[in-house]
This record gives sequence, structure tokens and C-alpha cells, in this order.
Amino acid sequence: MEKNQAVGLVIISVLLIVYMTFFAPKEPPKPVQEKPTATAGTGPTTVAATPENLPDSVRAKALGEFGAAAVGTAEESLLENKDLRITFSSKGGKVEEVLLKNYKTWDKKPLILFDQESSRADISFQTNSGKTVRLSDLYFKAQPVSNQSGAQVLTYRAELGAGQAIDQTYTLAADGFTLDYKLNFKGLNQVIANKPLAFSWNDRLKKTEFDLKQNRDHSRLNVMTAEDDFDYLVGQADEAEVKKIDSPVKWISNKQNFFSAAIISKNTFTSADLKASFNEADTTEVKTFATTLGIPVKDVLGNGGEFTFFFGPNDYTVLKKLPYDFERNLELGWGIFSYVNKFLIIPVFHFLQKFISSYGIIIILLVFFIKTLLLPLTYKSYLSMAKMRVLKPEIDAIKEKNEGDMQKTQSETMKLYSEVGVNPMSGCIPVLLSIPVLFALFNFFPNSIELRQEPFLWAQDLSTYDVFARLPFTIPFYGNHVSMFTLLMTASTILYTWSNNQVNTSIQGPMKFYSYLMPLVFLFVVNSLPAGLSFYYFVANIITFAQQELIKRFVDEDKIRAKLIANKEKNKNKQPGGFQKRLQDAMKAASEREAQQKKSSKK
Repeated sequence: MEKNQAVGLVIISVLLIVYMTFFAPKEPPKPVQEKPTATAGTGPTTVAATPENLPDSVRAKALGEFGAAAVGTAEESLLENKDLRITFSSKGGKVEEVLLKNYKTWDKKPLILFDQESSRADISFQTNSGKTVRLSDLYFKAQPVSNQSGAQVLTYRAELGAGQAIDQTYTLAADGFTLDYKLNFKGLNQVIANKPLAFSWNDRLKKTEFDLKQNRDHSRLNVMTAEDDFDYLVGQADEAEVKKIDSPVKWISNKQNFFSAAIISKNTFTSADLKASFNEADTTEVKTFATTLGIPVKDVLGNGGEFTFFFGPNDYTVLKKLPYDFERNLELGWGIFSYVNKFLIIPVFHFLQKFISSYGIIIILLVFFIKTLLLPLTYKSYLSMAKMRVLKPEIDAIKEKNEGDMQKTQSETMKLYSEVGVNPMSGCIPVLLSIPVLFALFNFFPNSIELRQEPFLWAQDLSTYDVFARLPFTIPFYGNHVSMFTLLMTASTILYTWSNNQVNTSIQGPMKFYSYLMPLVFLFVVNSLPAGLSFYYFVANIITFAQQELIKRFVDEDKIRAKLIANKEKNKNKQPGGFQKRLQDAMKAASEREAQQKKSSKK
């Protein structure tokens, strides 16, 4: 391993550590358990509820103008397509349970995204008489389910008398994961106060994945404002994380590792109060998200407020069909890493899916594709290393001649580089250019629902770590399990490093030690990450090793030496320019400062 390549490895490692420290999702600890409540105002305040055990006459009086809908029987209705089965209740006319038909939990049970125990949603509003009414206080009558253009339509109506009514209409398409919702207050213009309605949603995320820590790390309460500002809360265990948004909001999403439940407004919500927390000791709960959204009163008093619920997988091909950048629910990384995933990794991955059923084979072919794409950079890097190897005897001679005089050594070395036409940094540049792909894949594999519950070799699920053996104890930062794919990745990295160090003797001392230390550091970093990721790195190491051996056959160091000698004769009196001159000037200035400091210290 040449010095430039080692420097490149150091830069990549530092960037990865910075990324894991500051940008990777962090596991929050213990929450403050609170019951979120909301009124028709804009903030989470207590809602006046009508107790169920009160006599009907008392309940009706308490609801004032809405007393006609205070009595009834809760009955269930069902809408179902090939992807979803949604259960509704006539009490409140709301969604009670959502089943994703084509997915299972980690322990092979039906995947119920939420039910009436884990999720409570309600809409409340204020009347001109000062009363606060919730839709859950009212009983609705379900109209027979109808079919319109292949979609199922369920309408709930609460008759209030004198031509006044509240209609809630749900429309479920023949396939897909969206449920259209329309809320219409008819003849109530003089009854409803001119204040936003409050949609409140308390969602205690159910555990659906094997690795609870990974599930928590990737669960967030996402929000998109009307100004296209995307933000999220991850939640704290010892103190709830809260956020208040007073500007219009387009959507909020209770996002888990691989699934989301969300509401999108056709127009906008007036505001949002958000809270995220979780109880670390409760292994049945992932996180709890509490939201209060303001609904403009003019929306529901006109032709009806229109919204869309999303209950489905965090699949890029599904999410990108929804409006307002809803695909932001899928964590693809920030900046350039996101674009690499969107326009390179995901399209190739989905293309391979069409022809191959084994996701382990798909990962292997993905490695071949990425490595072939980066082959010119790999060749460029190796060529630079070969030039440095050829120059090593002359550089060693300069060091020996000017032993102890660092400034002169650096000056003569940079002059040599200029004469032979070699850029000492050219070996690092190809390595740096490959970083976007490295980090993009680091985001892709932990969030790829395509790998969820897909087995390969001994791994039962490529979306989480493979457990080759369980340990009777826990090793700090490593865990209590042995991931064989991680061990193979580490072993292949050490073997590749050893092979390079046998050829490139310029790496000595601390740099040589560091080249072997980094694979061991990554052993701890990757051990609890998805098996698909560590398997990718293992295959990538093997292919990189093969590429290096192949490139060696096409790089003639004798020809390189002859060319460098010819360049040296041609540029014998040429002074360094451009980047090399700036680098030489920087080294000279540093040496002069060092000499000045030594001189001052002697005084």
C-alpha cells in the first residue's frame, strides 16, 4: 500500500467516523410518558371528552348542537384491496386497524401496522357556543360500500338535524397503499367557530423487525412544510423531543425502519405540534409519536377537506409516486449520496430484481457493476502508485542526502515530482471520488426493504445482521453475536492490505500499523449492521484484489521508469507550478515557522 493510498484510507476512515458520529441516526434513551391531547386550537391542550358512562340525555346536552349524534352503537366496516385491509369504526367514523397483506413481522405474524390499542387518531373542533367536540364523541352511520372506477368507497354520516350533517368519505383504490379521505361539514357554517380543527394522532409504533435497536435507530417522525423544508424528530428516552411549526405543513409521517403511516393534505395544514419519545425498557414498543395538525376550517365547510393516508412500505418506487417529495421518508443519505442512490444504485438494483430471485446473487452482480464503473479510477490510482514506486529510490536518496534538513528534502522532492511530471496527490483523488458510492451504499443497505426477510446462505435476513453464533457475554461495541459476513469482510480486508504491503515497502511504522488497524475497527462498526452491507464489502474486497492483479499485467514499470527519465531530461530546469508550487510554498512556509519557533524557544 503506497503512502498516497494510505492517506486516502485515512481520509475515508475519518469521514466515515464523522458520518457515524454526527449524521447516522442515534438511538435515543428513555421517554417521559405523556398522553397527547388536543383541541381545535393549534397546540396540544386538554380536550373536553364526553364520558361514555353518562346517561344519554346528559351526553346529548354536553354536546350541544351535536347531541343528536351522541347515541349509537359502534360497528365495524372493512375496505380491502390486494395490498391493504383497513378496519373502520362507526364511533368517530375513523380508521381502527391497518393490515399490510403482503408483509409479515420478523416472527412471521400478520403485519398490523397499527390497531386501536397502539394508535389513537381524532379530529376536534370548537363551536360558536364555546364547546369543544371530538368526532370520537359522535356516532356515524356507515353507508353501504360502493364501487367507483374500481375503487371502494365508504361514507360515514352523522345526522344532526335541520339539514346539518358531518360526512367522512374513505376511498381505497384496487391496489396500492393510499387511502383518500374527505371531511365535509354540511350546513354548519353558523355553528363552527372560525378556528382551525385539530387532527391529533398518537401512534405507538409496533415492533415489526428482529433488531429492535436498528428499528429504533431508523424510526423518525418526519414532516414537510409548504416551503419544502424537510425535518424530523427521532425522540429521546429521558425527555420527549418536541417541535412546534407555526407555518403551513404538507404532510407528516410516522416512519419506521421499513414502513410508514402518514397523512398528506391536498392543501396544507395550518400548523403542527410534534413529539417523539420511547421507553428503552419496553421491548414491545419501538417509539411513540404524537402529532397535532391544524386543519383550516374553510376547507371542511366548503366542498370538504381532502387528505390522503399512506399505510405502506418505505419502497422508493412506491414513495416517489406520492406528492411533495414524499420519498424523503426513505433514508438515502444527504446531498450527493442521495443522488447516487436514486440515480445509480436503486435503478441497477431494481433492474437485476427483474431477472434474479436471489438477493445474494443480486448483491454480487451489483458489486461487479460498481467495481466496473470505478475501474478507470482504480487503474488511475494504481498507475500513480506505480510511478511512486519507481521514484522511491530517488526519493530515498534525497532523504539520505539531506538527513535532518526537512525543508531542503521537501524542496528537492517537489522539484523531482515537477521534473518527472508526477502529482503526488493523484493517487488519493481516485479514492476520494469513490467516497460518494461508499457512503451511498452505507445508507442503501440498512434501508432497503427489498432485502427484508430475504435469506442467503446462513443469513436468515439480509436486512439485519447474520447470527452465525451467539456469545454467552456481551463485548462492548461489538455485541453478543458473531456475524460471519463481518468476519469474512474483515479477513478479506486484512489479506488485501497484507498483499499490498508485500509489494509496496514505502509504508512503514505507524502508517503500516494503521493499515492493519482499520479493518479491526470496522469489525466493531459493521458487526451489528445488515448482513447485506457486510457481504457487499466482502465481495467488493475480493473483486478489488482481482482487479489489482489484472491491472498489474498491463502496467509495465520499466516503461514507466523510461518515461519518467525522459520527462526529467525534458523538464530539468522547470520550476514547479500550479498545485505542486502551492504545496511546495506551503511546506516552505511551515518549515520557516517551525524554524522560527525553535529560534524563539532558544532565546
